[in-house]
Amino acid sequence: MKSFIAAVILTGISLSANAQLLWKISGNDLEKPSYIIGTHHLAPLSIKDSIAGLQKAFDETLQVYGELKISDTQTPAAMQRMQKMMMTESDTTLMSLLSAADFETANKICKEYLRMDLTLVPKLKPSAIQNNIIVIAYIKHIQNFKPQEQLDTYFQNLAIQKGKKVEGLETVDFQFNLLFNGTSLKRQAQLLMCVLNNMDESIDIMKKVTDAYSKQDLASMLSLSEERKGDQCDPLPGEDDAMIYNRNQAWAEKLPSIMKTAPTFVAVGALHLPGEKGVLNLLKKQGYTVEPVK
Repeated sequence: MKSFIAAVILTGISLSANAQLLWKISGNDLEKPSYIIGTHHLAPLSIKDSIAGLQKAFDETLQVYGELKISDTQTPAAMQRMQKMMMTESDTTLMSLLSAADFETANKICKEYLRMDLTLVPKLKPSAIQNNIIVIAYIKHIQNFKPQEQLDTYFQNLAIQKGKKVEGLETVDFQFNLLFNGTSLKRQAQLLMCVLNNMDESIDIMKKVTDAYSKQDLASMLSLSEERKGDQCDPLPGEDDAMIYNRNQAWAEKLPSIMKTAPTFVAVGALHLPGEKGVLNLLKKQGYTVEPVK
């Protein structure tokens, strides 16, 4: 959930004002330009046909970097590690984290969406439940959403077909840890109920975000993502840093050496790109020319 609607500070810099998903990175001693594109988990794969210069940008690069190397998530070892991280190792159970009423609500929705009885998996972490329910909810309610057809996967598969190098800016274990251990179990339980008690609202917001993405309107995406309710469902201090800003900074520090090695096509979540702390501005501050591809 937070990977989709985590708040990002919206600033007035020109980089975020453009209706643009694909950006060219040049200068700063790069022999050839690299490119970075913002992706969105819920957008149909057909969006690629409306992004100006996309095929040319991809063809001009020799390697593809995503948030992670997707094939690494599909190994038996990775699946085992993920399954282990999804379960609590202490004596803490869902029943102890949720009130009786909240557990009843969660169990009812899990039976409806996941066909799963929570009493049979008492040590399943709230974040694991939340992520799975959200995926199923989006399949049901977001038009043309197909989890198996996403831009991130498309670019990496196409790169493999063309013999290009594919790598990730983060490791599988880093993302697993962020998803399942990024906050305390108590906080995970709070966020789970925020989703379950506001399912219609969450789906409505994501429909609007997806529509903004289809228009390549990063400013509107950011405006929607930074909305606050003034309750416990809002991000706590440090949560935005962990989910967005710290990762942006880490990527901006890694990309110079990556791009210097070879022209690179980078595909990361669209909300990581704009804003003062966004990847585009962080690269610009390092001396790169960052410009929209028209």
